[in-house]
Amino acid sequence: MRRLLVPVLLLMLGLSTCESSVLQDTCKSVAGGHKYVTYNDCIKAFQADSASATAADARGLAAIAARIAEKAANATSARIAALRAAEKDARRKDRLGVCAEVYSDAVDQLGETAEDIARGGYEATQDAVTQLSAALDAPGTCEDAFGEADDASPLAPEDAEFAKLATIALAVAASLSPPPSTPATMD
Repeated sequence: MRRLLVPVLLLMLGLSTCESSVLQDTCKSVAGGHKYVTYNDCIKAFQADSASATAADARGLAAIAARIAEKAANATSARIAALRAAEKDARRKDRLGVCAEVYSDAVDQLGETAEDIARGGYEATQDAVTQLSAALDAPGTCEDAFGEADDASPLAPEDAEFAKLATIALAVAASLSPPPSTPATMD
């Protein structure tokens, strides 16, 4: 029995190492290309979805990252709705309305992103990158609504976290297909 147990454990360890290397390699790449996202930030973000530990490739991780960002956008939207419901100041309520609109759009864009990633191919990947880029505007627009009024944003932590998650999703999706090469021209 013990003789069988050791090879089985070694095989499981080897599979675990292979599977996690996709995640580790992806997070190293993301962190290397973005000064505001560290390797640990990336790993921590993916820990929100247990499927990331067994993702077979970057496409799987891109879909997972989009779902994680979508979940954060939904949570932020719910927080905005609660803040708006409790807010008495009409101008502050309007600023929260700006945030509600951009996060609602982000949720829709992230839903489309997951579909585009699942479709695969160059055009679908580019559509996903476009949707992610648009969703990434939400936290900045929300913060600007408060900053322009010289008002402290009650959503700064959520905006920062969503920006990080959307950046990770965008970086992974953008890595799926390099830009098409242009034919060499003769001089």
